[in-house]
Amino acid sequence: MAGSLAGKTLFVTGASRGIGLAIALRAARDGANVVVAAKTADPHPKLPGTIFSAAEDIEKAGGKALPLMVDVRDEDQVRGALDQAASHFGGIDIVVNNASAISLGDSQATDMKRYDLMQQINARGTYMVSKYAIPHLEKSANPHILMLSPPLDMKEKWFAAHTAYSIAKFGMSLVVLGLAGELRRKGIAVNALWPRTTIATSAVKNLLGGDDLMRASRKPDIIADAAHEIFVTPARELTGQFLIDDTFLWERGMRDFDHYRVDPSVALAMDFFVPDEPPAPVSLARVAPE
Repeated sequence: MAGSLAGKTLFVTGASRGIGLAIALRAARDGANVVVAAKTADPHPKLPGTIFSAAEDIEKAGGKALPLMVDVRDEDQVRGALDQAASHFGGIDIVVNNASAISLGDSQATDMKRYDLMQQINARGTYMVSKYAIPHLEKSANPHILMLSPPLDMKEKWFAAHTAYSIAKFGMSLVVLGLAGELRRKGIAVNALWPRTTIATSAVKNLLGGDDLMRASRKPDIIADAAHEIFVTPARELTGQFLIDDTFLWERGMRDFDHYRVDPSVALAMDFFVPDEPPAPVSLARVAPE
């Protein structure tokens, strides 16, 4: 596992907190330029981080940051932000489609406004950011598009409890499938990355399981390290792949995964959408007494 993102420019949606921020900070430690493309400009009462606090953290980590207020549902904002990013840093090398909306209700509990929001941010937003980024990425020496979306394991169990959310997340993965084929001859890599376990983010704490699920989660750093490993790989050698974080890192030589655990005394909780194969490369059971 080697390689550096020094001098590379990343455009990361939803980078004000959570997984998006972790990916940004990992790149910043190499000396990368990071465009923080997110909606939160003012502090939120329940959610940490704004585009400005994220930019400050990126600069402290050793990178250069450009905070831009971007709603990925707005075509003019997306196109303008990508153009501004390319002008400011002299190009764009990597696009991370991390922005996402989640609502886990069944059909009767999900109103159409919430349905539309998830489709607009997850599937449509990913498509649109990628679409307008491609002309910039064509000029990069090692261009990558990464979606934080699941493998296309199309089974009833992944849809039955929350059809609307599943359609939106698998929609992001369908964009991977299509664009990987479209852009292969151009040498632009398009891949998906998904966590095997739940990740300790605000969404997990506030929407899924509170502090107990946070303790049973891995830190966002595991996704950040896996994303970094993707980005330092030659684009023509890795595209059209639906990667699970720990399996991919294991294949790249990592053996110590315990440092990613929030609480080693608690067994790790599996995330949604993780296929049965391949099995986890390391045990998810608890590794330390309480």
